[in-house]
Amino acid sequence: MEREQLILVDHDDMEIGTETKEKCHYKQPILHRALSVFIFNDSGQMLVTKRSSKKKTWPGFWSNSCCSHPRKGEETEKAAQRRIREELGIDVPLTYLFKFEYSAQFNEDWGENELDWVFIGKHNGPFRHNRDEIDEWQFVDVEELKRDVKKHPNRYTPWFKLCFERVLENLKK
Repeated sequence: MEREQLILVDHDDMEIGTETKEKCHYKQPILHRALSVFIFNDSGQMLVTKRSSKKKTWPGFWSNSCCSHPRKGEETEKAAQRRIREELGIDVPLTYLFKFEYSAQFNEDWGENELDWVFIGKHNGPFRHNRDEIDEWQFVDVEELKRDVKKHPNRYTPWFKLCFERVLENLKK
């Protein structure tokens, strides 16, 4: 079976090649394209997910609704739609907000080096979450979530903490 090929990019998000998902995240992570989806309900609450304890990076950490990567030859918007179907069992329209670059090391072996495209969508449920990806999910009041991220930052993934406030700012526009 062919290993999943991720899209390598430069700092301007220009494609420069492909590499396996494992090599993109192992030891010295290689800059690659990623995506983060934030789902809100009609009450304005944000859907947060607890990453599967099976994950190599940040297992058991809370994060945004869905995080993943486009595959070789796949448009990022289509990848975001594919992944919310695979992870959450939903089909909803998504809106692109912004992209940002970050890197973070989980442990001596695994880390992230990503140019992350951020999308939002609206859905009230139900969800059929993929247990290989997500251990738990919940809708949380945004103000309560802000307080918890400040009080317990080590419960959340680094990319979530980096773009959470910016997502909220974009919602006000």
